[in-house]
Amino acid sequence: MNTRFIWSITFGLFLFVGTCADVAGARQQATNDNVAEAHIALNEGVQAYRKGQFDIAIQDFKKAKELDHSLVNASLYLATAYSAQFIPGDTSASNLQNGSLALEEFKEILTEHPDNVSAIDGAGSILYNLAGTPFNTEKMEESKSFHKRHVELRPQDPETYYWIGVIDWTLAFHGNHEMREAYNKTASHPVENREPMPPELSILFAQKYGETVTEGMKNFERAIELRPAYGDAMAYLNLMYRQKADMEVSTAAREKDIKTADDLVDQVKAIIKAKQSTEAPR
Repeated sequence: MNTRFIWSITFGLFLFVGTCADVAGARQQATNDNVAEAHIALNEGVQAYRKGQFDIAIQDFKKAKELDHSLVNASLYLATAYSAQFIPGDTSASNLQNGSLALEEFKEILTEHPDNVSAIDGAGSILYNLAGTPFNTEKMEESKSFHKRHVELRPQDPETYYWIGVIDWTLAFHGNHEMREAYNKTASHPVENREPMPPELSILFAQKYGETVTEGMKNFERAIELRPAYGDAMAYLNLMYRQKADMEVSTAAREKDIKTADDLVDQVKAIIKAKQSTEAPR
C-alpha cells in the first residue's frame, strides 16, 4: 500500500479523534457551566424565598431546574414555593392553581425519586388542604396514601401516624354530618349534632365508617406510643372516640366511649399544665 496513502489515513483519523475530543470537552464544559449556573440560580431563589419574594423565587427555581434537571432541591423548593402561596379554603382559580402546581412538582419528583420523604410529605399535605373546600373524599384518601408511604419508609415517625388519624377523623366527621343532614330531611324529630344518633342511623354510620374510625384510633394510639406526651394526638383520639360513640346502639357502650374521650381531655389538660409550669419564668 502506498506510504503516502497510509499516512493520510492516519492523519485523518488523528484529526477526527482530536475533533471528537474537542467536542466532548466542550460539551462537558457546557454541562459544568450549566451545573454551576443552576446552583447560583438555586441559591438566589432560596434568598428570595426567605424574603417572602415567592414570584421571584419561583422563576429562580425554574431556571435552576431547567439548567440541571438532576438538581432535586430545585424541584423541591419550586414545589414548596407554590405551596407557600396556597391558602387552604380559598377557592379562587389562581389559588387552586398554586396548589395544583405544587402537587404536580411533588409528584414529578417522586416519579424519579419514589423514596423522597420531603416530596411524599409535601404531596400528602397539599392534597389534604386541597380536599378541604369543597370537601373531596378522593383527595383525602389520596393524601392518606402518601402518609402511609412515609410510614413504610420511616415507621418511627409519630407525626405521620397522627396525620393518618386526622384524615380518618375528618372523613368520619364529615360523613357523620352528612348522614345526620340526610336523616333530618325526612325525620319527624330532627337530631342535633350533639345528640346521639338514632339506633338505625348508628348502625348505618358504623357500616360505612367503622373501619375508618378503627384505623384512625390505631394510628393515634401508635403516635402516642411513640411520643407519650403527644397532646395533639390525644386531643384527636378524644374526638375519634366521640365518633365511635355515635356508632354504639347500646347506651352503656356509648357512655363508655364518652368516658374514655373525657379522660383523654383531662390528660391533654394535664400535659398543657405541666408544659406551662416548666416554661413559666422563675
